[in-house]
Amino acid sequence: MELMKLLMKRRSIRKYTDEHIPQEKLDEILKAGLMSFSGRNLKPWEFIVVKDKDMLEKLSHAKDSGSAMLAGADCAIVVIGDREKTDVWTEDCSIAMTYMHLMAAKLDVGSCWVQCRLRNDENGGSTEDYVRNLLGVPENYAVEAMLSLGMPAHEARGHKEADLESDKIHNEVF
Repeated sequence: MELMKLLMKRRSIRKYTDEHIPQEKLDEILKAGLMSFSGRNLKPWEFIVVKDKDMLEKLSHAKDSGSAMLAGADCAIVVIGDREKTDVWTEDCSIAMTYMHLMAAKLDVGSCWVQCRLRNDENGGSTEDYVRNLLGVPENYAVEAMLSLGMPAHEARGHKEADLESDKIHNEVF
């Protein structure tokens, strides 16, 4: 699939069927994350794959809003970054998330980015601490985000080129 067509097709999917994601597709999504580029090629990310339904239910409460879809997901990939390895771990983890998000779309797997960094859980505590405690994330790692994955319960309408906000492009000066 041509890259621009993939970008136009990709949408956040929050409702999933009960169908399991084939392991081959999940492996391809993870490989895409591992292949993403990073500053100085330090690759500070680690991925935690969560398939356990009880854990997905618990993770669905990691934010005060925007994480409920995890309860119905087939799995989630939690992306964490080693803060001691580089000061651009946030950017590097975001790039890995983006690559996985795009690969999921290419493979017709529904996905949704669940931001964790700088967010609060349902009780007002830190989302990062909530996820860290559930999954045993070491202290030197920060929790960037979770990628909710499942087979889409519906087909979302893709983006249209006519909807692009080209007035956001500035030449030479703002």
